[in-house]
Amino acid sequence: MCIADLLVYIKYKFAKGWKLDQNYLTGPIPAFLGNLSSLQILSLGINALSGPVPKELGNLRNLQLLAFGSNNLSGSLPPQLGSLTNLQQIYIDSSGVGGEIPSTFANLVNMQTVWASDNAFTGRIPDFIGNWTKLTSLRFQGNSFEGPVPSSLSNLTLLTDLRISDLSNVSSSLDFIKDMKDLSILVLRNNMISGSIPSSVGEYGKLQRLDLSFNNLTGRIPSSLFNLSSLSYLFLGNNSLSGTLPSQKSPTLLNIDLSYNELSGSLPSWATLQNLTLNLVANNFTEASLTNSVLTSGLNCLQRNFSCNRNPPRYSSFAIKCGGPEMRSSGGTIFERDNSTLGPASYYVTDTRRWAVSNVGLFGEREGAAYTLNTLSQITGTLDSELFQTSRISGGSLRYYGLGLENGIYNVNLQFAETAFRDPSSRTWESLGRRVFDIYLQGNRRIKDFDIRNAAGGASNRAVQRDFKVQVTQNFLEIHLFWAGKGTCCIPQQGSYGPSISAISVTPDFQPNVSNLPPTDSKKSKTGLIVGVVVSVAVVSFIVIFALFYIRRKRSRTNEEEELLGIENRPNTFTYAELRNATEDFNSANKLGEGGFGSVYKGMLSDGRAVAVKQLSVASHQGKSQFVAEIATISAVQHRNLVKLYGCCIEGANRLLVYEYLEYRSLDQALFGKSSLHLSWQNRYEICLGAARGLAYLHEESRPRIVHRDVKASNILLDTDLNPKISDFGLAKLYDDKKTHISTRVAGTIGYLAPEYAMRGHLTEKADVFGFGVVALEILSGRPNSDTTLETDKIYLLEWAWNLHENNRALELVDPSLTEFNEGEAMRMIGVAFLCTQASPMLRPAMSRVVGMMTGDIEVSTVTSKPSYITDWQFNDISSFVSNGESDTLTSKTTNTQLDISTDTSAIVGRDQSPAPTQPMLHEIIGEGR
Repeated sequence: MCIADLLVYIKYKFAKGWKLDQNYLTGPIPAFLGNLSSLQILSLGINALSGPVPKELGNLRNLQLLAFGSNNLSGSLPPQLGSLTNLQQIYIDSSGVGGEIPSTFANLVNMQTVWASDNAFTGRIPDFIGNWTKLTSLRFQGNSFEGPVPSSLSNLTLLTDLRISDLSNVSSSLDFIKDMKDLSILVLRNNMISGSIPSSVGEYGKLQRLDLSFNNLTGRIPSSLFNLSSLSYLFLGNNSLSGTLPSQKSPTLLNIDLSYNELSGSLPSWATLQNLTLNLVANNFTEASLTNSVLTSGLNCLQRNFSCNRNPPRYSSFAIKCGGPEMRSSGGTIFERDNSTLGPASYYVTDTRRWAVSNVGLFGEREGAAYTLNTLSQITGTLDSELFQTSRISGGSLRYYGLGLENGIYNVNLQFAETAFRDPSSRTWESLGRRVFDIYLQGNRRIKDFDIRNAAGGASNRAVQRDFKVQVTQNFLEIHLFWAGKGTCCIPQQGSYGPSISAISVTPDFQPNVSNLPPTDSKKSKTGLIVGVVVSVAVVSFIVIFALFYIRRKRSRTNEEEELLGIENRPNTFTYAELRNATEDFNSANKLGEGGFGSVYKGMLSDGRAVAVKQLSVASHQGKSQFVAEIATISAVQHRNLVKLYGCCIEGANRLLVYEYLEYRSLDQALFGKSSLHLSWQNRYEICLGAARGLAYLHEESRPRIVHRDVKASNILLDTDLNPKISDFGLAKLYDDKKTHISTRVAGTIGYLAPEYAMRGHLTEKADVFGFGVVALEILSGRPNSDTTLETDKIYLLEWAWNLHENNRALELVDPSLTEFNEGEAMRMIGVAFLCTQASPMLRPAMSRVVGMMTGDIEVSTVTSKPSYITDWQFNDISSFVSNGESDTLTSKTTNTQLDISTDTSAIVGRDQSPAPTQPMLHEIIGEGR
């Protein structure tokens, strides 16, 4: 029923509270609710409401509780809600809203409870939340916030429940919790938190649950942490903690996850207690201590080196009936039982040591919940309905392992069905739940934000399969299902979220070595022995030949290869043969483009990943130092708006870089190429904002800080969601922020060069700001920065933009192919571009300020005068500076001219010309090429 129709039948004028939760109300939230001036409670949670949150709700000055979580709303939170100064509680989990939290919310100083998880919030958690000193409960999980955790949160000393998770890009420390001694629940999961666990943690006497998993914590575990009298649940997995386990623990501490750390030594006596759930997977504990107890049986197979059955490999396939008993499929596959009882921090290894499972996570407020789902419903879309009537679920992280596998490529089949939520066709609130999780194979994320029901076309109780190719190189396979805080939390009951899987089947994509298979009778055993001897001799011979070859090759390895292999943050390495095969021998049909240092090809790795392979040309000027710098630089930085480096290859003269492949390729192709992709105004604005965020990260947040030096449209790539990713760090320079500039050879692309860099080789981050300004105008106008096919006054984009601006016609810059656009955003974008392309670097804003101006948080300063490099340059004299064809000219007619030249102006102008040295450089600042 539409909410507006419902309210027609209700006498609401003098009501003080409306609780309309757990219905199936549809349509937008009515704006006339803002007229209910006496309203103190407005609760609309768990409905099917859509549209934006009406700004009129800001008129409800007496409101104390506002709830509209678990809906399908859109847009940002209206700034007018900052007027609700009496508001004490807000519940907006999974509401659908996004964007940055308005600055007006700083006025909400009476807030006591804030639940705002699983929304599309961006930017950083606002510092002003530190002024909400009455807060007792704060939840920010599964949003799109960037780190760090604001230090101002240290003011929130009344907090009893703090849950912040899934922050990206910038690390945090635990310093801000030092005075929060009333905490009973502290969840800081997956936030890039670094440093050590403070020894003062023993002072948190009321703490019942602590989750610091999936961070970067180092050092030893304080013994005082294990002796907290109230602590029941402790999750410290997926960090880099080291040393031995504390020798004692509190009797109340019965659920402990320490998996995926660097812990070592022997297990203390308390580790074998019967009532304890303890996960110690992927550490370095001694073999002897792991085999002395039935409770740690099989754990030696799941230590850091996963050595179980590695020598020799015994298996090449397995199948698991997740969360249920053994079952045979209609195709004859036997799925082994997985009905062992798992808890919040537990693992299980089969008697055959063929596979194992590890589970970590607590289902929120649903303590004692089972880690399986069961249904009697008929599952559609499959011949094996019974296979999906039980599923293994997890409150956080669920891993399955194949052990003792023969190395090679495997086909991994994962089977799912959503059975926890009623089908949407029922149109009840119990059908409104969303389960969202990520799928990783061998540590690589293969699917982000996987929603089983969405994959089934929106239907519950319908089978879904996902198939992958995975390479096994060290005799074990890891399948990881990870909850990143997204999805609804409480439909149909508290704690209904997290990964769910019904069955797993793994088969080889190669011919298995029959000698490695376990014998089933004496004949097969005898045959296996004979074959094994023959194969062993062959293998030994091969190893000897290979060793001789390797030694010779190692001796001939160049110094530059050794330098590559020794860099910090070394990425994965690929063989040349592997990449040649992936690109079909660098087939021209797979060529994506060509840059200043070589060609880029699309490739398909053996594990099914699409990649972009950059093959550096032997003739290029990028030698050892540049190649090593590019790898070291990209490996050291991670940001959603930076392209991801998968790895590299160096064999002899072959140097290759392997990047993630982005389907929509580069921005310049989308804007001015033959791409069929149409970018709407909203697409363009978000692309411009994302690129600004990526540069802001490079300049101000990454360690080391980086100047890209070649910011241009062709170096901004687009993924399938049109998110921009800055690429090509081949020209990047690390810089010391204590220096005013770096004197360097000029390297970049014509049309994007800042004046001070082009003329004097003075490089700071402001050179990137200039290039960004040019790109912003290209995005806005849909044309390159120069186009000689246009009328004379329009050839150079910067010149044309200023002419229009001076004649109050700036909006004529907007791409005429756009049928509609936001005039306010367009003027803001033009203003930002003009600021970024000022002649003096001192007048250009920092990229973080650019981001603030783009989002509307900072007012765009007015630029009153045209930059001097435009007014001083006589465009009708351009032809006099075209070189006679020498290779060092700057006036190439190509559309993507790359520069790598000396700052000696004699090399810039060309050998046969001798005009004033600044003129051709000014031409390059606004001139041809992109």
